[in-house]
Amino acid sequence: MSVQILYFASLREAFGCAGESLALPDGVNTIAGLRDWLVGQGREALATTRNLRCAVNQDMAGLDTPVRDGDEVAFFPPVTGG
Repeated sequence: MSVQILYFASLREAFGCAGESLALPDGVNTIAGLRDWLVGQGREALATTRNLRCAVNQDMAGLDTPVRDGDEVAFFPPVTGG
C-alpha cells in the first residue's frame, strides 16, 4: 500500500520536508498504526507533539481512521493565528 504523507508547521520544520510518498508495510492500516510506524522510522516528533491533528484526503480524522492505498494523510500540530 502506498500513501502520500504531508507535514505542516513545526512538523515540516522538524523533518525538513513538506511530505513524502511511502510504501507501508502490511498491518499499517490506521492513522495510529501509521503514526507509530513513522515514529519507528525516525519521525519522533509525531509522538511528542501535543494534540496532534491529522486528516485523510482532506477530512479531519481520528487515530482509528482507516488508511487505504492512495490516501493522502496530513499531520499537523494545533496552530494559532492572529
